[in-house]
Amino acid sequence: MKALTFSLVFATTAVGFLLATVTAESVGPLPRQQAAPRATVAPIINGKVEDSCWAQAAWSDSFVDIEGDKKPKPLHNTRIKMAWDDKALYIAARLEEPHLQGTLIEHDSYIFHADNDFEVFIDPDGDCHDYGELELNALATTWDLLLTKPYRDGGRALDSWEIKGVQVKTALEGTINNPNDTDTAWTVEIALPWRTFKELGGAAPPKLGDRWRINFSRVEWEWDETALKQGKYVKKNGKPESNWVWSPQGEVNMHLPDRWGSVVFVGPEDGKTPLPPDDSAQPRQWLGRYHQSWLANPLHPKLDLAIPKEWPGQSFSSGQAGNQQTYTATLTKPDKTSISIDQSGRIVTSKP
Repeated sequence: MKALTFSLVFATTAVGFLLATVTAESVGPLPRQQAAPRATVAPIINGKVEDSCWAQAAWSDSFVDIEGDKKPKPLHNTRIKMAWDDKALYIAARLEEPHLQGTLIEHDSYIFHADNDFEVFIDPDGDCHDYGELELNALATTWDLLLTKPYRDGGRALDSWEIKGVQVKTALEGTINNPNDTDTAWTVEIALPWRTFKELGGAAPPKLGDRWRINFSRVEWEWDETALKQGKYVKKNGKPESNWVWSPQGEVNMHLPDRWGSVVFVGPEDGKTPLPPDDSAQPRQWLGRYHQSWLANPLHPKLDLAIPKEWPGQSFSSGQAGNQQTYTATLTKPDKTSISIDQSGRIVTSKP
């Protein structure tokens, strides 16, 4: 069935009309969400995922390709768990892996360039600005960085930023850097102290029921089979890395925080209880995609996506400040809760 098409006319600017073409197609799959139960006893960070708090937490759904259903399912399974207490957010992961490999041992190395890795992205206040990234390899070498805003908006990656007090450990099910055998997996445990998230605009520690934006990624290289037989790890010529993620992005770009999933902080007994729907996920996606279309063509952004029906209120304006074109787009629920974005790419939620 052909999608219904209509147009929204925005406020007049000094140089013309700002138009958005919209169809009745949906924004896309909802970002995933995961409960983090409150830990009655903090885990011992040793990489083994054996502590009692992990029994309270459900494993996530398996990772998928970063582009979602556009690409085949990952070759190796990956899942995560989360928990929390008054001191930290705890993250556990299990990555199936037939070839445990790692070369980089210096902190803040660009890990994904050389090694298979596991990555955490987190934006506590959900505004798409000032969010943190943590990468690590099977040797537990880490790279932490602060993104002032997404690269699409001219954001910078600050390597000098440090997650003070972070604990990271890995445990290996197999032998690392031995191409002559077949391994099983590596597991990860991470403790992220709350003071880190205060630097990212989060109200930390969170309260029961709070929802933070988060996503996880895994970079996987394919090794040349001839080199493996010779006892060496050599990347297959012309083969780019695979990007497998917890909540799909729709394109090969982790730096689209408006599309990330979310963690909900729940009580000790609620780690496996179904979560309420994330009703802000679709408007966030819509506004993020609108922003991308505006960046491509500020005068005539085109967006072939339906506005989420639960957010029927629409307000759009545009203007100019000096040599810079500006805009604000807002979606509003009947209860007057609103989500907006402007030319900076920052997403802001307001409640009555």
